[in-house]
Order: sequence, then structure tokens, then C-alpha cells
Amino acid sequence: MPSTPPLTIVIPVYNEGANFRALWAELSEGIRTPFTALVVYDFDADNTVPVAQEIIAAGETRITLLKNAYGRGVTNAIKTGLEAVDSGPVLVTMADLSDELTTVDRMYNLYCRGYDLVCGSRYMPGGRLIGGPFLKQLMSRTSGLTLHWFRGVPTHDATNSFKLYDAQMVHHLKVESVAGFELGLELTVKAFLNGYRIAEIPSVWRDRTAGTSRFRVLHWLPHYLKWYFYAFRPKQQTRAPQREAGNVASSIEKPQASGRTKC
Repeated sequence: MPSTPPLTIVIPVYNEGANFRALWAELSEGIRTPFTALVVYDFDADNTVPVAQEIIAAGETRITLLKNAYGRGVTNAIKTGLEAVDSGPVLVTMADLSDELTTVDRMYNLYCRGYDLVCGSRYMPGGRLIGGPFLKQLMSRTSGLTLHWFRGVPTHDATNSFKLYDAQMVHHLKVESVAGFELGLELTVKAFLNGYRIAEIPSVWRDRTAGTSRFRVLHWLPHYLKWYFYAFRPKQQTRAPQREAGNVASSIEKPQASGRTKC
């Protein structure tokens, strides 16, 4: 039987000391798939670092602290984490307890069925977005739905950062993003144009209850628009490399899958 590819979770942090213990409890309790976590921080004085170190000192072996290699910023932190993983599935989640982590096992199962990118979707049936600035909601919903309806991108929520990627796909596509959370949109658009297999699963996002949001709508808007319009370029004629998998006929999760799987 094929070996099970290990799941790596990339967690960019910025002074998330108030949230990190609760986040780690949710990860440990809500995810049955074996995983390790890369906690990526910008600077040594980040108050997340001593909290993570205490958890490690208490015997937790799944956490690795990793300093941002490209300078401060969430995009650079995510990029650092993604580049540190050679192969297998990589989940990106924020440390603010906003993402519904109980969906991770189903995202991993879709990866095992051959999908290269599995998107948490707030705007497909069953998904929800609770709270947050109105302008942020309007922009993400409008961009996600129009890319799905008018360009055929196989997710209703291309801008969501809560995604699971195949590490080798990420290395092949080469991240160019420099600001904000544009990286998730960039990789979704590039995966679509290059013929990678994309699935989505309903997810719930709740506005943060502790810490400070770093979302800057007007500052990051030009970066989002770049990748939004990039999606309307012609698709690549050469298909992306395909992983061994079972049935991947649909981009929407089904309760049961037939055929041979990778995991």
C-alpha cells in the first residue's frame, strides 16, 4: 500500500500569544490526520514565540518555529513556510482562530483523491462568513463569485487564505506575491490556468476575538486586482503533472469516493 503523505500546517503569526494556546488546542483536538506545524514569525520579540516554546518544552514534538526569511509581512511568512516543505500536502491557516479547523480532515481526504489544491469556501452552499468589515466581505465575495461564474475557476472563494496545497505544485508555480493575503488568490489563479486539479469544501470564517487584524483593504487592493485580471489569461496548453489518485471527476466534495487513492 502507498505511504500516507504527511500533512504540514503553516501558521504565520504576528504577536498571537493571546491566541496560540487556544489555536493549538483546536488543532490537536479537531484534526485527526497526523500533522506537523511550522509556526512562522517575523521577529524574535514576537510574543507568540515564548508561548510556542513553552508548549514545545512541555513535550510537544509537532511544532517547529521558523523565522520569516523574506522580511516582515504575512505573505513573506506564508512564502517562507511553503518553501520549507519539499512534498506532500500543506495547509495554510491563520493563528486568529477564525478558520473552522474541523474541516481539515476532509480537505486532506480530497488531496488523497488527487486534488492539488483544496480551497476552504465561505461562499459555496454550506459555507459561512461571520463578522468582519463590510468592505472586506463585499470584495472577497464579489471577486470569488465572479471568478467562479464568469471564468470557471472551480471555487466560489478564490481569495480565502484557508487552503491546502500540494507542495510540489507550489514550487512549480513560484510565488510572486508581495503584500497582504494575495498569495492565496495568486496560487489559485495560477493552479487553474496551469491545469492543476482544484476542489473546494464549505468552510466557516469568524472574525477574530483577540489580537489585532492586519487586513488593509485599500493598501492591498491593487495586488488583488492584479491576480483577479490575471485569471482571464488563456490557459496553458501543457497540462500540469498529475499525481496518482482515485476519482477526481468533481470539484465538490462527495461523501464517498471510488477508485484507488494515494493516502
